[in-house]
Amino acid sequence: MKVLFLTEGSSSIGFGHITRCLSIYQAFKMLGAEAHMVVKGDESTRSVLNGFSYELFDWQEGWKGFKERLGEFNAVVVDSYLASKSIYEDISECPTTALYIDDYKRLDYPKGIVLNGSIYAEELSYPQREGIFYLLGTKYIPLRQAFWRLEGRRVRKSLKKVLITFGGDDSKNMTPEVIRFLRRHFPEIELHVVIGGGFKNREDIYRLSDSKVRLHERLSAEQMKALMLEADLAISAGGQTTYELARTGTPAILVAVAENQLLNCEGWQRVGFAKYAGWWKDKELFERLGRYFQEFINYQERLRASKIGKSLVDGKGALRVVKFVLMAFRKGLSYPSL
Repeated sequence: MKVLFLTEGSSSIGFGHITRCLSIYQAFKMLGAEAHMVVKGDESTRSVLNGFSYELFDWQEGWKGFKERLGEFNAVVVDSYLASKSIYEDISECPTTALYIDDYKRLDYPKGIVLNGSIYAEELSYPQREGIFYLLGTKYIPLRQAFWRLEGRRVRKSLKKVLITFGGDDSKNMTPEVIRFLRRHFPEIELHVVIGGGFKNREDIYRLSDSKVRLHERLSAEQMKALMLEADLAISAGGQTTYELARTGTPAILVAVAENQLLNCEGWQRVGFAKYAGWWKDKELFERLGRYFQEFINYQERLRASKIGKSLVDGKGALRVVKFVLMAFRKGLSYPSL
């Protein structure tokens, strides 16, 4: 079986779509399929795709000519906020199995499989009709292969280590602001700061480095998992990283840095895994961050949140999704029930 991934990612928009696709790519490969990614991106995108079969090409702009290639593949996976509905319709009309990754009911999708592994997915009231099937909720959230299996997590009695992670680009410059705040109010805490490939504020962050502020760059998925397992608490943006934090049982305080993170942040707060400090520009953001930090100093609060996260994300989402796609392909696009 040959699978085509169509997605986007760059230093300006981040790499969340790509990371999610790579999770499913890895599951296809594990189950014996060939996979190839076509990504609308820039040169910074290459660092995320090392080791995978890919090409950088603006498939949306060049769709008229590119769609002729669809016949080379048995399945097509699309993860995009930019692709037009007509592109999805063209894919649905091909003799391929189509998987559309969605976050907020962006389109009225044509025939195919719609995946939304978000904590709030089942609340979105997707339209039910013939020829379309939905994989909804954290049972189906695709995580990177490093997170499929997990060593035990030990919740320490005292809060000593905090992970700070704001995605691949930190476009809102939150990382240095959070470091300064925590150093000022909680100087005894050890901070582990993740610097993504698209960060433009490196110099500012480097100046804040000291014995209590450890910087981490060019992390593999395994290294990121190890950092999460070692941390007692995370301060994070509200995107895909939240599902890896839940998987590792790492309690979190979330900051929404993009509109598509709002439902995610609110959903995690509602189930009790994370505390949502607010939108990145909120005047009271750091006041809430400090208050929630104080609450998480309590061991029982962290233990409770850790258990909730692990109960909701088991790391098997990508494999569940791929097994369903393979089943749909073998049944001739009839989209079987689970």
